[in-house]
Amino acid sequence: MTKIISSTNCGNSPKMEFIKQLNIAFAEGNVAFLTENVTDDIVWNIIGDQKIEGIEAFTAELEKMQAVKASELKLDQILSHGKEGAANGWMTMENGKQYGFSDFYVFQSAKGEKIKSITSYCLEV
Repeated sequence: MTKIISSTNCGNSPKMEFIKQLNIAFAEGNVAFLTENVTDDIVWNIIGDQKIEGIEAFTAELEKMQAVKASELKLDQILSHGKEGAANGWMTMENGKQYGFSDFYVFQSAKGEKIKSITSYCLEV
């Protein structure tokens, strides 16, 4: 089980809570949750690595990532405004590697029902 540390207070913001749950799903390798909450034409731009387009490619990449799960997720900030949101923090993997990340989300609509694009910055530290 992944240890979750969140210094962010999502208060009564459903969109910020959703972003928190999304990051927890990434850390735990919860492919079902992630694929249910993105559009079919999702674009995931992992800066310096690759650009993934479409739900099939997104799902395939998530399944590859399941090989190494996070032992700890620390969320430093979660932000949301209109159709956009962001989160940044740290992940320590079960293999001991640690990564700092920032993810920027664009939602399908201002209501924040599904994510249509993600831009990720991830560095090993």
